[in-house]
Amino acid sequence: MKPISIVVITLNEEKRISRLLEDLSQQTHQQFEVIVVDSNSDDNTVEVAQAYQNALPDLTVHKMDRRGVSLGRNTGANLAKHERLLFLDADVRLTPAFLTLAIEQLERKQLEVAGVYMGAKDLPLVHKLGYGLFNLGLFITQFTFPTAVGACIFSSKNVHQRIGGFDEQITLCEDCDYVKRAGKTWRFRFLNLTFGFDPRRLDQDGTFKMGATYLKANVRRFFFGEMRNNEMEYKFDHYRDQQR
Repeated sequence: MKPISIVVITLNEEKRISRLLEDLSQQTHQQFEVIVVDSNSDDNTVEVAQAYQNALPDLTVHKMDRRGVSLGRNTGANLAKHERLLFLDADVRLTPAFLTLAIEQLERKQLEVAGVYMGAKDLPLVHKLGYGLFNLGLFITQFTFPTAVGACIFSSKNVHQRIGGFDEQITLCEDCDYVKRAGKTWRFRFLNLTFGFDPRRLDQDGTFKMGATYLKANVRRFFFGEMRNNEMEYKFDHYRDQQR
């Protein structure tokens, strides 16, 4: 199996980043580097991440002086030394076999870019319903109008460079724009896998309100194109801290 560069973007995630880094340290596939790109956090996110240098020998922690989701992902991709890329959010959880199973599917299906479904194990029924509907939408649209969850996207340096990376002018659905542009040249599909996703977004915004927001955003994208003028405001790290 080929090595992989894992880019993790953070902003004030001192209570969650350690969980993801611990998950990565326990992966059955260990040929990877981890690049934590921090958007100038106000808390101890950087220090917590740096404490994993022993558990993750190939770990780089880069602190930016500006904030931005797409900026962070692009910065990490530029620092990556391996061809295969995996973009993760700091509140993601992975099973030990995640990388092994993902790389097997990527190689077998010959995919340059791919998404992963959201898992709802151990979450309340309402969250399971919300994630299930969202995943159904992801499955359907992958064939005609690719969308994805930016918290977990596989790509490659070749794809990333040729499409110009994530559009830093887009604040909502920048992940969907990325896979849509990639899908014009390379076949995009979802892997038969799930990743753990912190439900704090659903807890704060509400399952159906959040679903309606993304439905509205993607309908608008379908008819009018990407939103580069803050048509639907969506702030990075606008969620209140909810320890789980």
